[in-house]
Amino acid sequence: MQELARLAGAEASQGRVILAHLGNGASMAAVRGGQSIDTTMAFTPTAGLPMSTRSGDLDPGLAAYLERTEGMTTREFFKMANHESGLLGVSETSSDMRDLLAWETQDNRASEAVALFCYQASKWIGAYTVALEGLDTLVFSGGIGENAAAIRARICERLSVLGVRLDATRNAANAEVISSDYSKVVVRVIRTDEELMIARSVCQVLERIQL
Repeated sequence: MQELARLAGAEASQGRVILAHLGNGASMAAVRGGQSIDTTMAFTPTAGLPMSTRSGDLDPGLAAYLERTEGMTTREFFKMANHESGLLGVSETSSDMRDLLAWETQDNRASEAVALFCYQASKWIGAYTVALEGLDTLVFSGGIGENAAAIRARICERLSVLGVRLDATRNAANAEVISSDYSKVVVRVIRTDEELMIARSVCQVLERIQL
């Protein structure tokens, strides 16, 4: 959000914004007036979108079902949901989106993993547009969000009903603004520096302690 304000100005950062951080871990946030009103993360980061090895949202009844049918323990369920699910669990070959995109024409499981990821991402964006009562800016970030033009295109293709239109040339170049001039929603790619943000947060805490 700080980068959005710097790049697009205060008006954009105070509007209706969806942040789509898509990478090894994936999450979204619905932001209005500079404040997050909803996020795909819940009690743990495992919730929400399917990720590289995390499952995303699951039916709570699944734990009891697997305990009954497979004898799966709580520890084993945790390992499965966090380290053996998501892109890796569906494809059974890789947790890396670059691999799956390269293999999807020859491997149905790889294709299914990519399709699931894009479907769930577009579904959450649709849901958050309703929560925000409209959408002004969609921001892609994270390793996939910043670099995988094909994934951004597939996600946004489903969002045409919301007035989202990508410019294919800008998208392929990973430009700062990848939406077309006719899009009702501004679509941006903003690179993240998570280590820098952690360091800034630590400094802020230390300053409060010193005061």
